[in-house]
Amino acid sequence: MNKSRRPVLVVIPAYNEAATVAEVVRDVIANAVCDVVVVNDASSDDTAAQARRAGAAVIDLPLNLGAWGATQTGMRYAQRNRYDAVVTFDADGQHHAESLPTLLAALEAGNADVVIGTYAQRLSTAKRIAWWYFRMLTGLPVQDFTSGLRAYSRRAARTLASREASLLDYQDMGVLMLLYQKGFLLRELETPMSPRKAGMSRVFASWSVVARYMLHTTVLCFARLDVRGRIRQRIAVRSETAA
Repeated sequence: MNKSRRPVLVVIPAYNEAATVAEVVRDVIANAVCDVVVVNDASSDDTAAQARRAGAAVIDLPLNLGAWGATQTGMRYAQRNRYDAVVTFDADGQHHAESLPTLLAALEAGNADVVIGTYAQRLSTAKRIAWWYFRMLTGLPVQDFTSGLRAYSRRAARTLASREASLLDYQDMGVLMLLYQKGFLLRELETPMSPRKAGMSRVFASWSVVARYMLHTTVLCFARLDVRGRIRQRIAVRSETAA
């Protein structure tokens, strides 16, 4: 690793991504001064072997923990090994490794604790409806809630490695709400993204899955944020304005 730069760890959670993970790892190594760890989420294919051959360290989970469980494993690995920044990166080939230097530069500028790579053009009708609803509900200053391309400061990564962040359902929304609640600054940067090279989104595979996602995440919103209090405050403000 180049000691003139702050040490960065790229965490790639992967479940049955043997078709794409090696190319993803090679692209990351070629485009950023970083270490790479692939968290193999109990895959039934040769995801782990492909990742190792491409140059990544691999953590093999004995049980499938899901996207957030695998990601948090990478966060804890980063804490134990004293990395100063953590980037999460999908294994399916959607993200472009060429975006990593830009995200890391934005993080090192100190204007944000989390920098999210987003691509608004990829948002389907289902996602646009969901994101409008959750922005209204939570007040989160984020356009794209499910982008897996994120750069975290050491302090933000430490929070996400903690017990408090364990067992978050739907890691995208839960992570953002936890960080927002604790006062971390979130920033989005427009980055290119490609369609998945294999498989499909687990959250937006169908309208029924979207409905379940929105229901579960709404419950999470009410549990973690004072949503009811904020709604009452908005109603009060509107009433005063009308009067």
